Formats: sequence, C-alpha cells, structure tokens
Amino acid sequence: MKLPKEFYNGFIIFLGIGLYFLLMEVLGLADLFYLRLLNILFVFYGTNKTLKTNFAEGKTILASNAVSALITSLTGVFLSIIGLIIFSYSKGGDAYVGSLSKTFLFGGNPSVMTYSISLLFEGIVSAVIVTFMLLLYWESRYSSDKH
Repeated sequence: MKLPKEFYNGFIIFLGIGLYFLLMEVLGLADLFYLRLLNILFVFYGTNKTLKTNFAEGKTILASNAVSALITSLTGVFLSIIGLIIFSYSKGGDAYVGSLSKTFLFGGNPSVMTYSISLLFEGIVSAVIVTFMLLLYWESRYSSDKH
C-alpha cells in the first residue's frame, strides 16, 4: 500500500526536523535559540513538495491544494512534537526541558507537556502560515491557466 503524498512528505518534515535537532544536540548548539528557528525550512520543503506534486498532476483547485498542504505540514508538526516528548523523557524529562527553556520563550520551569503543548500551538500557526504563503506562490505561477 502506497502512503499518500501528504503523509509521506509530512514524515520527511519530521525526519528533517528530528535529524536537525539531534545534530544540534550532538554539536552542543541546542541552547542557541536562533538555530532552532531554522526548522521552518523543513516545513517549507515538505509542504512545497506536496504542492509541486499536486500541480504536476494537474490539481489546480485552491481548496483541495490548501487541504493537502495543511495535512502535510500538520503531519510533520504533530510527529515532531511526539518525537520531542519521547526525546525529552529519554533525556531526563522536566530537567531536560528546563535546560532548553532558559534560552527560549519560557520563564520558570515548564514541564515536558507544557513545553510540548506550547510548541504544538506554535507549530500549528507556522504550518498555517507556510501553507498560505506557498499557496500564494503556486497560485500566482498558475494564475494564467485559469482564464
């Protein structure tokens, strides 16, 4: 059974983000918050790949492409949050998250779940923004095909 392109590309997003953060951890760069922001590039890549495939297949309807792109990006986000939860608990749970939160978004001592839920909301917003940005890009490339 072939996996739908949305889930396949969402899994690519998850792998990219996961490997990127593991590499940062190994290199000792996990505490540099500005490097964490680059994970959005993986969301752009996977979502763009889905839209590119849709347009290559002749699917130019905005609504169906929006759903397809959003499913792709949200799949990557949800899998990444699940991976973060598993990784955080394997590295010491709340103590590990506490070491991350000193330089990123949070004050105090958030728990693994508080940290993950906050990043989930941030990821959902990022997924929606990336989806709409890429839809605008792809729609402008194929706008002459509609008339």
